[in-house]
Amino acid sequence: MKHLIPLAFAAFASLTAPVAAQSPVVVELFTSQGCSSCPPADRLLHELAKRDDVIALALHVDYWDYIGWKDEFADPSYANRQRGYAVEGGRRSIYTPQMIINGTTDIVGARPLQLSEAIAQHASNASPVALDVARDGTQVSISATAEGGDGPFLVHMVHYQAERSANITRGENAGHTISYANVTEGWKILTEWDGVTDLSMNATADADMPVVVMIQKGRHGAILAAAQLR
Repeated sequence: MKHLIPLAFAAFASLTAPVAAQSPVVVELFTSQGCSSCPPADRLLHELAKRDDVIALALHVDYWDYIGWKDEFADPSYANRQRGYAVEGGRRSIYTPQMIINGTTDIVGARPLQLSEAIAQHASNASPVALDVARDGTQVSISATAEGGDGPFLVHMVHYQAERSANITRGENAGHTISYANVTEGWKILTEWDGVTDLSMNATADADMPVVVMIQKGRHGAILAAAQLR
């Protein structure tokens, strides 16, 4: 079943920038334990999580909790992020499962061929931002430079658990135990960066969890650079 939530219409905003550096492609999967259409996309994310050229993130939303099963991994802020992408992209609804690639390309459900083509297209586009991230215990050092200074940019940091399972006893997936890859938690916006001056900063992270740092155009624009520390 395709899951839709109505959303006010907004015009699409595009981003173009000069090219400079390569970066892994970020795939955000908006999913829910209460969505019967989501398990194929959840399985596909497991495959993406094995790739070094892709940063795969599962963002569990809460707007299907009312239909019989409360998603224990859900965070209301992820639904807000999905709504922001919808407004930015001129889409009238949000739904699960949905994949957003590098903040700009959306794919409905689990479509491996379409996803592969989108990843390849984004991978072929060099980024105007060069990002370097390192970790020493709980301290993460972040440095970046940009061509053109086309800010402002937001610096995001998020942790994830590489694998989590849920034994679902009610709702559309009742009776199934489902494994989820790269389940996100603790999403933060660290700072706003003008893209003119070089970025150099430190952040505190959980030393026992993988961490991802992303440079994004605004809150819901293109992801220009990303790095993960497993």
